[in-house]
Amino acid sequence: MLCTHRLRAGVLAVSAVLALSSCGSDPSSGAERPESGSGAGTEFPVEVEAGNGTVTIPAEPVRIVSLSPTATESLFAVGAGDQVAAADDQSDYPEQAPVTDLSGYQPNLEAIIGYRPDLVVVSDDSPTDVSEGLEAAGVPVLAEPSAATFEEAYDQILDIGAATGHVEQAQDVVDGMRADIEELVASVPDGPELSVFHELGPDLFTASSDTFIGQVYAELGLVNVADAAAQAAGTEYPQLSAEYLISADPDLVILADGECCGVTPEVAAARPGWDVISAVRSGAVVVVDEDIASRWGPRIPLFVEAVVEAIRTASA
Repeated sequence: MLCTHRLRAGVLAVSAVLALSSCGSDPSSGAERPESGSGAGTEFPVEVEAGNGTVTIPAEPVRIVSLSPTATESLFAVGAGDQVAAADDQSDYPEQAPVTDLSGYQPNLEAIIGYRPDLVVVSDDSPTDVSEGLEAAGVPVLAEPSAATFEEAYDQILDIGAATGHVEQAQDVVDGMRADIEELVASVPDGPELSVFHELGPDLFTASSDTFIGQVYAELGLVNVADAAAQAAGTEYPQLSAEYLISADPDLVILADGECCGVTPEVAAARPGWDVISAVRSGAVVVVDEDIASRWGPRIPLFVEAVVEAIRTASA
């Protein structure tokens, strides 16, 4: 809980910035406040059950600040892109996202308020005092933490649709995702049970079945070689030793560190001892877009599709 003097100081700072920014256009972008009406047919106020409880959105938001790359993708996917006034520095998709130097990891209250938001979307990683400061200033905050399952991911997209006046569009997005994923899962070839290693970095950090990434693999009937190490280490994201991984002998290796670290199937195959790994011998070492693989938004089917292709290779 925020100390009283800190909260009072935060509210005063927010109030001052709000007073300054209410006179004229957006101080950060120079843009005028966009016209309302993108959520025609939705009656406000609306209540949304988010990660931070019941959030009341009093009117259709027209100046949204997104501090979550996943939320940014979802906002644009449901048709609320024109309502997004600013996105954090990690929101690199879609191209038209209004990326700023705002940080979702270390958010600056005054910088956020400078965009005169009427809705701020954060992840569960955002500091509590920032959310409290925004709420004290009358700015609704929608917290959408990392999803653990497909259903949670779908629910968050529906939350964003409801909060922005795009209920039908959000439902269409979810229905499309669900249909695509079901079709991909059904297309997995029959055969023996396969194991998978998901590489987050060259240091062999990985994701267990208790993560959203792990749930994708479980949905496809894959055995995650990281699970025993995760249980022993007491973490969902364990670091494997080279010896452990070689002994586990995964049938598939999914590299989610190609862009950040330049890891390719050839680079991975050249590592000491990797020549005996089944995935290397069968060519089932695949690079996936690390953003698509790490976000639980509208592009999930693309990640599933890449994994299904790797399964087909390993099964051939």
